[in-house]
This record gives sequence, C-alpha cells and structure tokens, in this order.
Amino acid sequence: MSTATEDLAMRPAARRPSIWAQEWAVVSVLWRRDVVRFLRQPSRIVGALGQPILFWGLIGSGLAGTFRMPGSSVGYLEYFYPGVILMVVVFASIFATVSVIEDRHAGFLLPVLVAPGSRGALVVGRCLGAATVALIQAALFLLLAPGAGYGLGRVDWPLLVLSLSLASFGLSALGFAVAWWLDNLQAFHAIQMTLLVPLWVVSGAMFPASARYPAFQMVLRYNPLSYAVGAARLALYGGHLPVGQAAAVPAGAAASLAVLAGFAAVSLAAAVAACVRKR
Repeated sequence: MSTATEDLAMRPAARRPSIWAQEWAVVSVLWRRDVVRFLRQPSRIVGALGQPILFWGLIGSGLAGTFRMPGSSVGYLEYFYPGVILMVVVFASIFATVSVIEDRHAGFLLPVLVAPGSRGALVVGRCLGAATVALIQAALFLLLAPGAGYGLGRVDWPLLVLSLSLASFGLSALGFAVAWWLDNLQAFHAIQMTLLVPLWVVSGAMFPASARYPAFQMVLRYNPLSYAVGAARLALYGGHLPVGQAAAVPAGAAASLAVLAGFAAVSLAAAVAACVRKR
C-alpha cells in the first residue's frame, strides 16, 4: 500500500515539464494568440493595407513634382516607399501592444501572471506576437513594391526580413514597456505618437538629411529607426544603391543590423524590467 502511495506521489514530479518547456509554453500561447486575433479580424487586415496605400499615394503624389534628390533621378514615390514600409511596422507595433492595457482591463493578464513561467516569457511572447503582426502587415504592403519601381526579384530578402524583424521586435518591446505602466488608452496613444512619429519623420523616411543641417544629421545618426529605413532601402535595391542615394543610408547592412539588434535588446530589457518591477 505504501509503495503504491509513493508511486502516485512521485508521478507528478516525474511528469512535471522542465523550466524551458514552461517558458516556451507561455511564449508560444501568447504569440499565437496575437496572430490569430489579427487574422480573425478582416477590418484590421484591410486597414493594414489600405492606410499605407493612401498615405504613400497621397503624400507621394503631392510631393512628386517638387522632390528632387541631388545627383539622382529617383522619384519621390520610389524614395518614400521604404519609409512607408517602416511606418507600417511602427503603427502596427503601437496598435498591437495597446492590447496589453485592454487585456489588463479584461482580466486576461491575471491568470497569465500566476501561470508557470517567468515574466520574461510573458514579455517575449507578447512582443513576438506584436512583431509578427507588424511583419504580416509589412508583407502585404510589399506586394506593391513593383509599382514603386522595385523588382521583387532583385530584393535582398534576408537583409529586408532581418532588419524589419529586429525593428518590429524592438518597437513592440518599447511599446510594451510603456503600456505596462499605463492604465489609460488615450495616454498610451499620446505618448507613443509623441515619441515614435517624430522619430519616424527624422529617420530619413520622408526626406534625406541635408549637409546644410548638421543637427539633423546628428539626430539621424543616433536614431535607430533611420537604420531600419536605410537597411530596407538597401535591401530593396539588392544591396546596390542607385547613384546619389548613398546619403539616404546612414550605414552599411552589417552596421545597420548591429544597431537594430542593440535597439531590440535594450527595448526588451526595458520591457522585462517594467514587467518585473510593477506587480
């Protein structure tokens, strides 16, 4: 009798999943949840493609007649296209991480916090979900690349996917860090729009840095989004920029990826720190 009791007592311990399995379970569930929620909402899919098309078409067409890049014959619609790709990633990351506040109000985070798995796994799962949603939206917009003058056959896809993945994950982690401390949706949108939209505008997405403005060139150099735009621009041209476009890319492919990887790591550390400190 005692032997049977001891066997029953030992079974749960023997079948208990490892720490890594528990961490991955939390990450995969939260990751899949965000992606499934996005795919099940047709309005978000339509908006993911419609909004950047309107933005790119209206602004690009309006400035096409006045924009002339020194030493280059590239039109504004072609120049502006990589910046709009990053804009898709920026806004997708913002709207994906705002669900952190919604989940807190709905009570979804309570069972997640008491479930097996660390808070770091919670952060990684939510950031991966938000980043994946952002990449899906960017992929939809990339279908229009031939209309902007970029041939899909010459695109450096590894560079493009890696740079956009790092940028989307870093932005998602930054959005998570902000959302975790806020309980108000309006405050979250105000902070994100005040922080990220200006960073996007001065990233070289809409216009290149001019040698006449050293301050702008300095901001461009220390802005992580400028490296995302530069890497995307470099990838769309297959790694070989047209004449006169070198000034639009702050660094080469390897340096840009290194900066984006550092940005993603720092943002993730900030998100984990925010999640651990506020209980």
